[in-house]
Amino acid sequence: MVRLEGEHIRLRALEPEDLELLYSLENNESIWELSHTQAPFSKYLIKEYLENAYKDIYEVKQLRLVICDKQSEVVLGLVDLFDFDPKNKRVGVGIIIINPVHRNQGIGKEALNLVVDYSFEYLHVRQLYCNIAEHNTASINLFEKTGFKRIGVKKDWNYNGKDYENELLYQLIKDVY
Repeated sequence: MVRLEGEHIRLRALEPEDLELLYSLENNESIWELSHTQAPFSKYLIKEYLENAYKDIYEVKQLRLVICDKQSEVVLGLVDLFDFDPKNKRVGVGIIIINPVHRNQGIGKEALNLVVDYSFEYLHVRQLYCNIAEHNTASINLFEKTGFKRIGVKKDWNYNGKDYENELLYQLIKDVY
């Protein structure tokens, strides 16, 4: 049985009460680069998103889970499954630990391991992939520690307002996991 609960954290579905969290996160310009966001989101749009978040991943092709401290229920971050492709048995994954104080404590690794197990065992995908900016060493380390392998470089993929930056493509295949 797949569990969305680890030793220190649990992953839960989005709730209407997460409106302010999502509004704050989606409108934080310092992380727009990670999600390729180019404009702020209104509370109205985020509320609509939350109202549709209950829909099945097979219908909307994405799933966002909230990372919570198992004991205190404090929200620590989010993990996203996106571009779900059941025909080809693959899904993209992204993760953010919101507060820098909670980073580098194993929370991301525990959450990523839980979502990998969920994806393989419940969604029956064969592979997960992620795209990481070449300068994002923290994410590179996290995904590599979780077994993801770098399989490619997208040259000059993202424009940061001054220069073009490479983006790395990582993949985790179930048979190799």
